[in-house]
Amino acid sequence: MRGLVLSLAALTFATSLYAVVPFNGFIRAQGDQLVEDGKPFRFISWNIPNLHLVEDNLPFTCDGTTGWRLPDRFEINDALSTIRQMGGRVARTYVISVASTNDAPGVPRHVLGPGRFNEDAFRALDQVLQVANEQGVRLIIPLVDNWSWWGGRAEYAGFRGKAVGDFWSDRQLIADFQQTIRYILTRTNTLTGVRYADDRAILCWETGNELECPPAWTREIAATLKALDANHLVMDGTRSYRLHESSLSIPEVDLVTSHHYPHNKVPFGQMIRENAARTKGRKPYIVGEFGFTDTRQMADALLATRETQTAGALAWSLRPRSRDGGFYWHSEPTGGNRYKAFHWPGSPMGAAYDETALMALMWQQAFAIRGLPVPEITVPAPPTLLPVADAGALSWQGSVGSSSYDVERAPAQGGPWAVVRSGVDESFTQYRSLFSDESAPRGEWFYRVRARNAAGLSAPSNVVGPVKVTCVTYVDELADFSKVHSHSGGLVVENRSCRAVREDAHRAVGQMGGVLVYRVSTPISGASVSVFFPEEIAGLTFSLSADGETFRPVAEQRKDYPFAGGDYGYMRRALYTLKSDQADNRYMKIEFTGPAQIARVEIQHQAASL
Repeated sequence: MRGLVLSLAALTFATSLYAVVPFNGFIRAQGDQLVEDGKPFRFISWNIPNLHLVEDNLPFTCDGTTGWRLPDRFEINDALSTIRQMGGRVARTYVISVASTNDAPGVPRHVLGPGRFNEDAFRALDQVLQVANEQGVRLIIPLVDNWSWWGGRAEYAGFRGKAVGDFWSDRQLIADFQQTIRYILTRTNTLTGVRYADDRAILCWETGNELECPPAWTREIAATLKALDANHLVMDGTRSYRLHESSLSIPEVDLVTSHHYPHNKVPFGQMIRENAARTKGRKPYIVGEFGFTDTRQMADALLATRETQTAGALAWSLRPRSRDGGFYWHSEPTGGNRYKAFHWPGSPMGAAYDETALMALMWQQAFAIRGLPVPEITVPAPPTLLPVADAGALSWQGSVGSSSYDVERAPAQGGPWAVVRSGVDESFTQYRSLFSDESAPRGEWFYRVRARNAAGLSAPSNVVGPVKVTCVTYVDELADFSKVHSHSGGLVVENRSCRAVREDAHRAVGQMGGVLVYRVSTPISGASVSVFFPEEIAGLTFSLSADGETFRPVAEQRKDYPFAGGDYGYMRRALYTLKSDQADNRYMKIEFTGPAQIARVEIQHQAASL
């Protein structure tokens, strides 16, 4: 890996390489190369599963049981401008989703039944294509899934009351899928007026994701795509880490792909080199997915991609920012619950899977495969501060390339401005407000935020206020016990197995007898505690004290949220709220009565006077 990773602070080259270059034409295949305007087209970039359908919207207080929603323009633009800034110029989406009888109410899907389509979902895809053209990023779009995550071949079969295996050979099911293909390729984008078959942002159509299909099916579907669309390439989505000869032999298939994960038991770089040797002089080859391994093996995969004629490689996976502040998150149970979705440019929250080093590596290699120097880091754009109802809950839509943020406060809209906190990491919290102004004095205040990275500090965000402050909120995310006055009973901090707890990255885990005690500087007015339960809801008990010695039980209210274990085994969750029963309480004790994981503690207490 030596020589492949550069320090973010040391990269100093031309900033013009970030500029958007309009598409002049479509990507073509010549022999074993992809070409653009007659020149080799090569890339190192990312899969972005949430680009056209979000599967990871998981706020604790959401009444729904699932994480699905359609992306908005901010989220799409954040994802694709991140790809552009990283030098990737290609992104692979996930599949065109298909409705299932197991879907929870309100889950958006693209295909609702044979010949039935969700216009709202396709309008989101319209916007993806519009932004892709604006950002100069080409898309690989797989058309159907082999798996159940987003609906796929099993759902097409289910519409007709047939077995999943029939999808490959039953004439009615093939016709149903061809009808979907026809709808997609002939669709006219409602935002740009361009037919999908004529959209230059599409690099290729992929027959599907990790398909376990016979070659005859692939050939028929590829021929269908060719008949409807003379502009775009067709990639065989047959599941493989070692390329199949059939994929290289089907004349209607323009390019081939492989996926690489540790369970294949073959080093990534070795297999990529073997695949590239098999495709030499025959067809372009793309590494469609690779991940769930250490940075050294990822580096060797990238080196193998560059050193062979391989057209490109797409790591798994990048997730964008949420419109509500912070990032979307996705833990990967297949990766031993160690790896999560990556965020640019990385943060200490990804230290367990070496996020910052891998992001720097991907950035460097994305430009190197194009024969370009790595551009210098640029100062990020200003973030957008979201409406603020409480100084204890500030959030903002972050800026591409930002590593942290400075929160500023002023007594008037025009200032004078003072930094409340510097270096706030938007990755530290998941699906919650990003910052609590725990030091705000009593009064009315205005807020703004600046983005920061190695190049400097952005211009300020919009100003929000006045925000009336009578109480401040002491927030503990339980990343450690540094904000706890005392604890006992064998409590530990857990930061693995995060999907089951809606991606909450750190929790205090305990059993009956576990105790947390908090102390704040002024009288407590109320508190809220977010808790996950691996079994039935066991409950917590609460007590308050003025001196930290004599505690009195206090009544709490508990709100239980809808429960559905689903594919990820989501835990039960409950939000406890309480009010102080005495004017001088400064201590709060939380006692476990059974297995529980406390995700967040918020204590409201009186704001100090100026």
